[in-house]
Parts: sequence; C-alpha cells; structure tokens
Amino acid sequence: MFLNIVVVVLGLCLFEIISSVDNAVVNASILKTLSEKYRRLFLVWGLLFAVFVVRGILPFLIVWMANPALSVGEVITSAWSGSAAVNGYLEHSKPLLLLGGGVYLFFVFLSWLFLEEKKYAFFVEGFIHRQGAWFYAFSSIFTTAIIYFSLQQNPTLALAATIGVSAFFITDGFKKNAEEQEKKLLNPSMSAWGKILYLEVLDASFSIDGVIGAFAFTISVPLIILGNGLGAFVVRELTIRGLDTITKFAYLKNGAMYAIGFLGAMMVLESFGHEYPFWLAPLNTFLLLAIFLWLSVRANKKVKETKNI
Repeated sequence: MFLNIVVVVLGLCLFEIISSVDNAVVNASILKTLSEKYRRLFLVWGLLFAVFVVRGILPFLIVWMANPALSVGEVITSAWSGSAAVNGYLEHSKPLLLLGGGVYLFFVFLSWLFLEEKKYAFFVEGFIHRQGAWFYAFSSIFTTAIIYFSLQQNPTLALAATIGVSAFFITDGFKKNAEEQEKKLLNPSMSAWGKILYLEVLDASFSIDGVIGAFAFTISVPLIILGNGLGAFVVRELTIRGLDTITKFAYLKNGAMYAIGFLGAMMVLESFGHEYPFWLAPLNTFLLLAIFLWLSVRANKKVKETKNI
C-alpha cells in the first residue's frame, strides 16, 4: 500500500513538472523585468497561492461538479475521512471524471500536435504540423464518436465529454491570449503588481492540465494535492535556478505532450470500462520523460560535434 502511494505521488509530481515547463519559461522571462523584492514576493506568496489555493481547491471543485448530490463540505470531509457512503458516490462518478478529463487532455495533445510550433523529434511530427487545418476536422470527428459511444452507455457521460471539450477551448483561448500579452508584460513601464497578478492568473490556467491529468493516476484528492503541490514547488525552483538548463532539453515539451496524450486516451478508455493497473500512468510518464531526455541529450551532442568540426 505504501509503495503504491509513493509511486503515484512521484508520478503526479513528475507529470506536474513536465506539463508546467512552458509556465516556468513565461514566469522566468517576466520575473527578469521585476526587482528582487517583487521576484521574492511572487516566488514565496505565489507558491502558496499555486499550491494551496489553485491546486488545493481545484481537485475538490472537479469532484464536486461530478457529484452535485453532495455538498462541498461532504466532498471535502470524505476526501480526508474515507467515508464509505460518500466514497461510493465518488466511485460512481469516476467515469464522468475520467471521460471529461480524458477528452480535455486529448484535445490538448491534438492541438499541440497539429497547430503548435515545435522542434520535431520525429519526421511524422513535421508532416502532421503541416496538415494543421485538419485539427478541427479530426477534433470534430473525435467528439462526435465519443458522444455517440457515451449515449450508448450513459447519457450523462456525453455531458461529461462536452464539458471536457468546452474546458479545452476556454483554457486554450486564454493561453493563446497569454502568449500575445507576454510582450506587454515584458514592457518595463507596466506596474510590478500588474505583472504579478497576471502571472498568478496565468499559473492558474496552466495548472488545469496537471490537475485534470492527475485523475488518471488516482481519484484520491489528498494524493493529487500532495503530488501536484510537490511538482509546483519544483517548478518554482526551476524558475529561479535551473530554467536555463531545462530549456536546453529541446524535446522535453514533446515528451510532456505525448504523456498528456497517452493519459487522455487512457482516461477515455477507462471511462468506458477498461481497467488499468495503478502503476501504468506513472510508468508511462517516467518512460516518456526518459526517452525524450535522451533524444534531447543526443541532439545537444550532435550540435556540439558540428561546432567542433
């Protein structure tokens, strides 16, 4: 039992880290325009907000939305007390959580694969990116198929799927806007408090991927909070100390997106009755990170060799 908990928490922590690399890059670039006083303010109090408010409240909110028959107090109490009656509600709602979250994550992966500029780890990535217009057709067909199969099993599942789609387009729109706003944030004339507040809102939007993906690892809210909280802490440390090193691993983002795609697909299949061992999600995350770290190191070596010729 203890080993299971350790594996799940480590997997959650790693997934939070790799899925938040983009967030750390944005934070670091904006923080460079702030004085030491405001950097410290963001990194200390911002960490408390990121861990205890965003990643602490969001899992409870997601579980409560999937269990409207329960009060918020009952959801919170059951997470820590292990009430058999309330846990029965949570287990019953598990397919809804998995399908909504799985659809959301799979859309995140598809959007990256078809639309986002990237450093190609494989030839097929470049080919798919050049067919970016097909993202909308593929996504529409995927949504129609998921809703069709959901209606065959449980009409409420179809609602969960559409919520996952809506959540993706809402957060994706905000992230796209954030990329445009980043240039304004780099302007030294903008107030420090304005930048800090915007970074907190941006962090909240980026945290959604990690929190939703966490349900592929476990539906235990305390474990999700612990694993994601540790990951958020590491990301803040990378923002301060190791970001330059992390960004040298060119394919790390690719690994994060493939992990998100795998988890999304696994959550969708599990919502329709497929069962997977607890260690599959963590193992997949560790393996993909190792593969793409190796690809990044190999690419860096080739660049060095070319320069030395």
